[in-house]
Amino acid sequence: MLILPDYPWDALAPYQQRAAQHPDRVLNLSIGTPVDPTPVLVREALAAASDAPGYPTTHGTPALRQAIADWYARRRNTTGLDPEHVMPTVGSKELVAWLPLLLGLGAGDVVVRPLVAYPTYDIGARLAGAEAVAADDLSTLDSAVRERVKLIWVNSPGNPTGIVRDVDSLAALVADARTLGAVVASDECYAELGWGDWDGTVIPGILDDRVCGGDHTGLLSVYSLSKQSNLAGYRAAFVAGAPELMPHLVNSRKHAGMIVPHPVQEAMRVALGDDGHVAEQKDRYRARRALLVPALEAFGLRIDHSEAGLYLWASAGEDTWTTISRLADLGIVAGPGTFYGDAGHGYVRIALTATDERIAAAAGRLTGAAQVAKRPAN
Repeated sequence: MLILPDYPWDALAPYQQRAAQHPDRVLNLSIGTPVDPTPVLVREALAAASDAPGYPTTHGTPALRQAIADWYARRRNTTGLDPEHVMPTVGSKELVAWLPLLLGLGAGDVVVRPLVAYPTYDIGARLAGAEAVAADDLSTLDSAVRERVKLIWVNSPGNPTGIVRDVDSLAALVADARTLGAVVASDECYAELGWGDWDGTVIPGILDDRVCGGDHTGLLSVYSLSKQSNLAGYRAAFVAGAPELMPHLVNSRKHAGMIVPHPVQEAMRVALGDDGHVAEQKDRYRARRALLVPALEAFGLRIDHSEAGLYLWASAGEDTWTTISRLADLGIVAGPGTFYGDAGHGYVRIALTATDERIAAAAGRLTGAAQVAKRPAN
Protein backbone atom coordinates (compact mmCIF):
# COMPACT_ATOMS: atom_id res chain seq x y z
CA MET A 1 0.00 0.00 0.00
CA LEU A 2 1.21 3.51 -0.85
CA ILE A 3 1.59 5.51 2.37
CA LEU A 4 1.99 9.26 1.93
CA PRO A 5 2.57 11.90 4.62
CA ASP A 6 -0.50 13.34 6.32
CA TYR A 7 -1.98 16.24 4.41
CA PRO A 8 -0.21 19.23 6.02
CA TRP A 9 -3.22 21.51 6.22
CA ASP A 10 -4.86 19.15 8.72
CA ALA A 11 -2.39 20.45 11.34
CA LEU A 12 -4.04 23.86 11.09
CA ALA A 13 -7.41 22.62 12.39
CA PRO A 14 -6.93 23.67 16.06
CA TYR A 15 -6.04 27.21 14.99
CA GLN A 16 -9.02 27.37 12.64
CA GLN A 17 -11.25 26.39 15.56
CA ARG A 18 -9.63 29.03 17.74
CA ALA A 19 -10.09 31.70 15.06
CA ALA A 20 -13.71 30.65 14.58
CA GLN A 21 -14.45 31.76 18.15
CA HIS A 22 -13.96 35.40 17.13
CA PRO A 23 -17.27 37.26 17.54
CA ASP A 24 -17.09 38.77 14.04
CA ARG A 25 -16.52 35.52 12.09
CA VAL A 26 -13.33 33.82 11.01
CA LEU A 27 -11.20 35.34 8.26
CA ASN A 28 -9.46 32.50 6.43
CA LEU A 29 -6.44 33.82 4.55
CA SER A 30 -4.59 30.51 4.56
CA ILE A 31 -5.55 28.68 1.36
CA GLY A 32 -5.52 30.64 -1.87
CA THR A 33 -8.76 29.49 -3.42
CA PRO A 34 -10.36 32.11 -5.68
CA VAL A 35 -13.59 33.69 -4.42
CA ASP A 36 -14.47 36.11 -7.21
CA PRO A 37 -16.93 35.24 -10.00
CA THR A 38 -15.88 33.19 -12.99
CA PRO A 39 -16.07 35.58 -15.98
CA VAL A 40 -19.39 35.50 -17.82
CA LEU A 41 -17.81 34.87 -21.22
CA VAL A 42 -16.10 31.77 -19.84
CA ARG A 43 -19.31 30.44 -18.30
CA GLU A 44 -21.12 31.04 -21.57
CA ALA A 45 -18.41 29.12 -23.47
CA LEU A 46 -18.75 26.22 -21.03
CA ALA A 47 -22.52 26.15 -21.44
CA ALA A 48 -22.33 26.38 -25.24
CA ALA A 49 -20.07 23.31 -25.31
CA SER A 50 -22.08 21.31 -22.77
CA ASP A 51 -23.61 19.02 -25.40
CA ALA A 52 -20.55 16.77 -25.49
CA PRO A 53 -21.60 13.12 -25.86
CA GLY A 54 -18.29 11.89 -27.23
CA TYR A 55 -14.94 11.39 -25.54
CA PRO A 56 -12.71 14.46 -25.49
CA THR A 57 -9.17 14.42 -26.85
CA THR A 58 -6.29 14.04 -24.41
CA HIS A 59 -4.00 16.19 -26.53
CA GLY A 60 -6.59 18.97 -26.62
CA THR A 61 -8.58 20.32 -29.53
CA PRO A 62 -6.54 22.02 -32.28
CA ALA A 63 -8.38 25.27 -31.50
CA LEU A 64 -7.42 25.13 -27.82
CA ARG A 65 -3.80 24.28 -28.54
CA GLN A 66 -3.59 27.17 -31.01
CA ALA A 67 -5.11 29.51 -28.40
CA ILE A 68 -2.46 28.40 -25.89
CA ALA A 69 0.35 28.97 -28.40
CA ASP A 70 -1.07 32.39 -29.27
CA TRP A 71 -1.31 33.28 -25.58
CA TYR A 72 2.34 32.36 -25.00
CA ALA A 73 3.34 34.61 -27.91
CA ARG A 74 1.15 37.49 -26.73
CA ARG A 75 1.66 37.33 -22.95
CA ARG A 76 4.80 35.27 -22.24
CA ASN A 77 7.36 36.45 -24.81
CA THR A 78 7.42 32.97 -26.34
CA THR A 79 7.40 32.84 -30.12
CA GLY A 80 7.48 29.77 -32.30
CA LEU A 81 5.65 27.44 -29.89
CA ASP A 82 4.21 24.65 -32.02
CA PRO A 83 0.62 23.82 -31.00
CA GLU A 84 1.62 20.14 -31.28
CA HIS A 85 3.81 20.73 -28.23
CA VAL A 86 0.94 21.79 -25.98
CA MET A 87 -1.49 19.71 -23.87
CA PRO A 88 -4.30 20.61 -21.44
CA THR A 89 -4.14 19.07 -17.96
CA VAL A 90 -6.69 18.47 -15.19
CA GLY A 91 -5.43 21.42 -13.18
CA SER A 92 -1.70 21.92 -12.68
CA LYS A 93 -1.43 20.04 -9.37
CA GLU A 94 -2.05 16.64 -10.95
CA LEU A 95 0.72 17.27 -13.47
CA VAL A 96 3.10 18.34 -10.71
CA ALA A 97 2.30 15.16 -8.80
CA TRP A 98 2.51 12.75 -11.73
CA LEU A 99 5.21 14.26 -13.99
CA PRO A 100 8.15 12.35 -12.45
CA LEU A 101 6.31 9.07 -13.02
CA LEU A 102 5.26 10.05 -16.55
CA LEU A 103 8.90 10.85 -17.33
CA GLY A 104 9.91 7.38 -16.17
CA LEU A 105 11.83 8.43 -13.08
CA GLY A 106 12.40 5.94 -10.31
CA ALA A 107 14.77 4.72 -7.61
CA GLY A 108 18.11 6.52 -7.64
CA ASP A 109 16.85 9.48 -9.67
CA VAL A 110 16.79 12.96 -8.14
CA VAL A 111 14.06 15.59 -8.47
CA VAL A 112 15.23 19.07 -7.49
CA ARG A 113 12.68 21.50 -6.08
CA PRO A 114 13.00 25.03 -4.61
CA LEU A 115 14.17 25.47 -1.01
CA VAL A 116 10.79 26.91 -0.05
CA ALA A 117 8.22 25.07 -2.10
CA TYR A 118 4.75 23.74 -2.66
CA PRO A 119 4.68 20.27 -1.01
CA THR A 120 3.43 18.47 -4.13
CA TYR A 121 6.88 18.60 -5.76
CA ASP A 122 8.11 16.25 -3.04
CA ILE A 123 4.99 14.08 -3.32
CA GLY A 124 5.55 13.69 -7.07
CA ALA A 125 9.06 12.40 -6.50
CA ARG A 126 7.79 10.02 -3.87
CA LEU A 127 5.04 8.65 -6.13
CA ALA A 128 7.72 7.76 -8.69
CA GLY A 129 10.11 6.29 -6.11
CA ALA A 130 12.64 9.04 -6.79
CA GLU A 131 14.44 11.31 -4.30
CA ALA A 132 13.48 14.95 -3.77
CA VAL A 133 16.31 17.40 -3.06
CA ALA A 134 15.80 21.06 -2.13
CA ALA A 135 18.00 23.60 -3.93
CA ASP A 136 17.58 26.93 -5.69
CA ASP A 137 20.97 26.67 -7.41
CA LEU A 138 22.29 23.45 -8.93
CA SER A 139 25.86 24.50 -8.15
CA THR A 140 25.12 23.91 -4.45
CA LEU A 141 24.63 20.19 -5.05
CA ASP A 142 27.56 17.83 -4.60
CA SER A 143 28.70 15.82 -7.60
CA ALA A 144 27.15 12.56 -6.39
CA VAL A 145 23.72 14.21 -6.33
CA ARG A 146 24.19 16.27 -9.51
CA GLU A 147 24.87 13.23 -11.64
CA ARG A 148 21.52 11.73 -10.58
CA VAL A 149 19.38 14.80 -11.28
CA LYS A 150 16.71 14.01 -13.87
CA LEU A 151 14.05 16.67 -13.21
CA ILE A 152 14.34 20.23 -11.90
CA TRP A 153 11.28 22.11 -10.72
CA VAL A 154 11.31 25.88 -10.97
CA ASN A 155 8.48 27.90 -9.44
CA SER A 156 8.56 31.51 -10.53
CA PRO A 157 6.67 33.46 -9.37
CA GLY A 158 7.04 31.28 -6.32
CA ASN A 159 4.44 29.86 -3.99
CA PRO A 160 4.55 30.80 -1.13
CA THR A 161 7.36 33.35 -1.35
CA GLY A 162 6.38 35.37 -4.42
CA ILE A 163 10.01 35.27 -5.61
CA VAL A 164 10.53 36.06 -9.30
CA ARG A 165 13.55 34.64 -11.12
CA ASP A 166 14.93 36.98 -13.76
CA VAL A 167 16.03 36.14 -17.29
CA ASP A 168 19.71 35.63 -16.40
CA SER A 169 18.87 33.34 -13.49
CA LEU A 170 16.59 31.15 -15.58
CA ALA A 171 18.97 31.07 -18.53
CA ALA A 172 21.83 29.95 -16.29
CA LEU A 173 19.63 27.21 -14.83
CA VAL A 174 18.66 25.98 -18.31
CA ALA A 175 22.28 25.86 -19.39
CA ASP A 176 23.33 23.94 -16.28
CA ALA A 177 20.40 21.51 -16.58
CA ARG A 178 21.31 20.76 -20.17
CA THR A 179 24.84 19.80 -19.18
CA LEU A 180 23.23 17.25 -16.85
CA GLY A 181 20.67 16.03 -19.38
CA ALA A 182 17.90 16.97 -16.95
CA VAL A 183 14.40 18.19 -17.73
CA VAL A 184 13.39 21.59 -16.36
CA ALA A 185 9.70 21.97 -15.47
CA SER A 186 8.64 25.50 -14.61
CA ASP A 187 5.47 26.10 -12.59
CA GLU A 188 4.45 29.59 -13.67
CA CYS A 189 0.78 29.96 -12.75
CA TYR A 190 1.16 33.37 -11.04
CA ALA A 191 2.95 35.01 -13.97
CA GLU A 192 0.16 37.52 -14.70
CA LEU A 193 0.20 38.79 -11.11
CA GLY A 194 3.37 40.84 -10.81
CA TRP A 195 3.65 43.71 -8.31
CA GLY A 196 6.07 46.58 -7.82
CA ASP A 197 8.76 46.50 -10.48
CA TRP A 198 7.05 43.50 -12.08
CA ASP A 199 3.65 45.18 -12.40
CA GLY A 200 3.04 45.64 -16.11
CA THR A 201 6.25 43.80 -17.04
CA VAL A 202 6.43 40.33 -18.59
CA ILE A 203 7.64 37.95 -15.90
CA PRO A 204 10.10 35.60 -17.62
CA GLY A 205 9.24 31.94 -17.96
CA ILE A 206 11.21 28.91 -19.03
CA LEU A 207 10.04 29.18 -22.67
CA ASP A 208 10.73 32.92 -22.87
CA ASP A 209 12.82 33.61 -25.97
CA ARG A 210 15.32 35.51 -23.80
CA VAL A 211 15.77 32.46 -21.56
CA CYS A 212 16.00 29.56 -24.01
CA GLY A 213 16.75 31.24 -27.32
CA GLY A 214 13.73 29.58 -28.89
CA ASP A 215 14.97 26.05 -28.13
CA HIS A 216 12.33 24.30 -26.04
CA THR A 217 14.17 20.97 -25.80
CA GLY A 218 13.95 19.57 -22.28
CA LEU A 219 11.84 22.50 -21.06
CA LEU A 220 8.25 22.27 -19.85
CA SER A 221 6.15 25.28 -18.89
CA VAL A 222 3.23 24.45 -16.59
CA TYR A 223 0.37 26.92 -16.31
CA SER A 224 -3.06 27.20 -14.69
CA LEU A 225 -6.05 29.46 -15.27
CA SER A 226 -7.26 29.04 -11.68
CA LYS A 227 -5.69 32.28 -10.52
CA GLN A 228 -5.98 34.72 -13.39
CA SER A 229 -9.45 33.63 -14.56
CA ASN A 230 -11.04 32.24 -11.36
CA LEU A 231 -11.26 28.77 -12.90
CA ALA A 232 -10.08 26.66 -9.97
CA GLY A 233 -13.37 24.75 -10.06
CA TYR A 234 -12.89 23.96 -13.75
CA ARG A 235 -9.46 22.32 -13.25
CA ALA A 236 -8.16 24.18 -16.30
CA ALA A 237 -4.42 24.08 -16.93
CA PHE A 238 -1.85 23.10 -19.54
CA VAL A 239 1.75 22.15 -20.19
CA ALA A 240 3.86 23.29 -23.14
CA GLY A 241 7.31 22.79 -24.62
CA ALA A 242 9.77 19.88 -24.83
CA PRO A 243 9.01 18.68 -28.39
CA GLU A 244 10.94 15.46 -27.79
CA LEU A 245 8.87 14.62 -24.68
CA MET A 246 5.37 15.84 -25.48
CA PRO A 247 4.31 12.93 -27.73
CA HIS A 248 5.23 10.48 -24.97
CA LEU A 249 3.42 12.52 -22.31
CA VAL A 250 0.31 12.67 -24.50
CA ASN A 251 0.46 8.92 -25.15
CA SER A 252 0.92 8.03 -21.47
CA ARG A 253 -1.97 10.27 -20.44
CA LYS A 254 -4.17 8.63 -23.09
CA HIS A 255 -3.50 5.26 -21.51
CA ALA A 256 -4.22 6.63 -18.03
CA GLY A 257 -7.39 8.50 -19.00
CA MET A 258 -6.02 11.87 -17.90
CA ILE A 259 -8.36 13.97 -20.05
CA VAL A 260 -9.74 17.50 -19.66
CA PRO A 261 -13.50 17.48 -20.41
CA HIS A 262 -14.44 19.06 -23.74
CA PRO A 263 -16.61 21.87 -22.25
CA VAL A 264 -13.68 22.88 -20.04
CA GLN A 265 -11.37 22.88 -23.05
CA GLU A 266 -13.73 25.30 -24.79
CA ALA A 267 -13.92 27.49 -21.68
CA MET A 268 -10.11 27.58 -21.58
CA ARG A 269 -9.92 28.54 -25.24
CA VAL A 270 -12.22 31.51 -24.71
CA ALA A 271 -10.52 32.58 -21.47
CA LEU A 272 -7.08 32.58 -23.11
CA GLY A 273 -8.32 34.86 -25.87
CA ASP A 274 -9.54 37.59 -23.52
CA ASP A 275 -7.04 39.70 -21.57
CA GLY A 276 -9.63 42.11 -20.20
CA HIS A 277 -11.00 39.90 -17.45
CA VAL A 278 -7.44 39.06 -16.35
CA ALA A 279 -6.64 42.75 -15.91
CA GLU A 280 -9.87 43.27 -13.94
CA GLN A 281 -9.04 40.40 -11.60
CA LYS A 282 -5.52 41.69 -11.07
CA ASP A 283 -6.97 45.09 -10.11
CA ARG A 284 -9.02 43.36 -7.41
CA TYR A 285 -5.96 41.67 -5.98
CA ARG A 286 -3.93 44.89 -6.22
CA ALA A 287 -6.49 46.74 -4.09
CA ARG A 288 -6.60 43.95 -1.49
CA ARG A 289 -2.83 43.84 -1.35
CA ALA A 290 -2.70 47.60 -0.79
CA LEU A 291 -4.91 47.16 2.29
CA LEU A 292 -3.15 44.16 3.78
CA VAL A 293 0.52 45.11 3.43
CA PRO A 294 0.48 48.18 5.74
CA ALA A 295 -1.87 46.42 8.18
CA LEU A 296 0.45 43.40 8.49
CA GLU A 297 3.46 45.69 8.90
CA ALA A 298 1.66 47.65 11.62
CA PHE A 299 1.01 44.33 13.38
CA GLY A 300 4.77 43.70 13.39
CA LEU A 301 5.22 41.45 10.37
CA ARG A 302 7.98 41.97 7.80
CA ILE A 303 7.00 41.24 4.19
CA ASP A 304 9.77 39.42 2.32
CA HIS A 305 9.88 38.91 -1.45
CA SER A 306 6.17 38.77 -2.50
CA GLU A 307 7.03 40.41 -5.82
CA ALA A 308 4.26 38.49 -7.56
CA GLY A 309 1.40 36.11 -6.90
CA LEU A 310 -1.55 35.88 -4.54
CA TYR A 311 0.32 35.73 -1.23
CA LEU A 312 2.30 37.81 1.22
CA TRP A 313 5.29 35.99 2.72
CA ALA A 314 5.69 37.44 6.18
CA SER A 315 7.69 37.00 9.36
CA ALA A 316 7.54 38.46 12.86
CA GLY A 317 10.98 37.06 13.72
CA GLU A 318 9.43 34.37 15.90
CA ASP A 319 8.34 30.75 15.62
CA THR A 320 5.80 30.19 12.85
CA TRP A 321 3.19 28.72 15.17
CA THR A 322 3.49 31.65 17.58
CA THR A 323 2.53 33.99 14.75
CA ILE A 324 -0.24 31.64 13.63
CA SER A 325 -1.58 31.65 17.19
CA ARG A 326 -1.50 35.44 17.54
CA LEU A 327 -3.36 35.81 14.25
CA ALA A 328 -5.91 33.20 15.31
CA ASP A 329 -6.65 35.33 18.38
CA LEU A 330 -7.80 37.99 15.90
CA GLY A 331 -9.95 35.46 14.07
CA ILE A 332 -7.46 35.32 11.16
CA VAL A 333 -6.19 32.02 9.75
CA ALA A 334 -2.85 32.15 7.92
CA GLY A 335 -0.77 29.49 6.19
CA PRO A 336 2.19 28.18 8.23
CA GLY A 337 5.52 28.65 6.47
CA THR A 338 6.66 25.32 7.89
CA PHE A 339 4.40 23.56 5.38
CA TYR A 340 6.79 24.62 2.62
CA GLY A 341 10.04 23.12 3.88
CA ASP A 342 12.67 23.80 6.52
CA ALA A 343 13.47 27.20 5.00
CA GLY A 344 9.91 28.31 5.74
CA HIS A 345 10.34 28.23 9.51
CA GLY A 346 9.47 31.59 11.07
CA TYR A 347 7.17 32.61 8.20
CA VAL A 348 3.47 32.70 7.49
CA ARG A 349 1.69 32.94 4.15
CA ILE A 350 -1.19 35.41 3.86
CA ALA A 351 -3.53 34.93 0.90
CA LEU A 352 -5.21 37.77 -0.99
CA THR A 353 -8.03 35.44 -1.98
CA ALA A 354 -10.86 36.69 0.19
CA THR A 355 -13.65 39.10 -0.65
CA ASP A 356 -13.07 42.84 -0.43
CA GLU A 357 -15.18 42.96 2.73
CA ARG A 358 -13.20 40.18 4.43
CA ILE A 359 -9.84 41.67 3.45
CA ALA A 360 -10.93 45.04 4.81
CA ALA A 361 -12.05 43.33 8.03
CA ALA A 362 -8.69 41.59 8.37
CA ALA A 363 -6.83 44.86 7.83
CA GLY A 364 -9.01 46.52 10.45
CA ARG A 365 -8.34 43.82 13.04
CA LEU A 366 -4.59 43.93 12.41
CA THR A 367 -4.32 47.72 12.68
CA GLY A 368 -6.64 47.73 15.68
CA ALA A 369 -4.46 45.19 17.49
CA ALA A 370 -1.38 47.24 16.65
CA GLN A 371 -2.95 50.40 18.11
CA VAL A 372 -3.90 48.57 21.31
CA ALA A 373 -0.35 47.26 21.66
CA LYS A 374 1.03 50.81 21.43
CA ARG A 375 -1.17 52.24 24.19
CA PRO A 376 0.70 52.90 27.41
CA ALA A 377 -0.22 50.67 30.34
CA ASN A 378 -2.31 52.38 33.05
